[in-house]
Amino acid sequence: MDSLNRFLTPVTLEGEQVRLLPLAPQHAAGLAQASSDGRLWELWYTSVPHPDRMAQEIDWRLNEHREQRMLPFALQRKDNGALCGMSTYLHLEPRHRRLEIGATWLAKSAQGSGINTEAKFLLLQHAFEQLDCIGVELRTHFMNHQSRAAIERLGAKLDGVLRSAQIMPDGTRRDTVVYSILDYEWPTVRQHLRFKLMRRAQSGDAAGAQPC
Repeated sequence: MDSLNRFLTPVTLEGEQVRLLPLAPQHAAGLAQASSDGRLWELWYTSVPHPDRMAQEIDWRLNEHREQRMLPFALQRKDNGALCGMSTYLHLEPRHRRLEIGATWLAKSAQGSGINTEAKFLLLQHAFEQLDCIGVELRTHFMNHQSRAAIERLGAKLDGVLRSAQIMPDGTRRDTVVYSILDYEWPTVRQHLRFKLMRRAQSGDAAGAQPC
């Protein structure tokens, strides 16, 4: 199997709290309910799909997968089986062994639960240990301070800011903050995230942040 196909091959990733499933059309109803939890589409600095447009969002992401630009996931809670968000491998560059983890959102009730941290851990682990990535990027809106703090808590380092990188649905320009984790940093980041997840499991701590 060539490197691009490896990057695009659907896979299920499973942790203690969350299961990442290959995104499918039948996830529309569950993800629409998750988006309604907290009215996430109203946050101007994010691009969370409106519940009424969830099916179209899924179709778009699946088309991006067919066009070899994206590998999308649906996030499923393991405690009750409910879908609680989405995440994606995008900006796939198998020749340079790099990709981005992004287009992530999480239902309000799942934020601060450790699900976002574990989902990122699983995606990073697969990228570095199965796809042999050299670097993994994480990006967010400059004004999304909660997301930036969450990315920094993962152990990612700031690369810089891409100014006026995107035009948002409301017409405003997005300055994009770019972070990354490199392959030689992954063992330390992995240990750090495992420790965070273990401590959370032991304490039941619910402190968290808006996912990126």
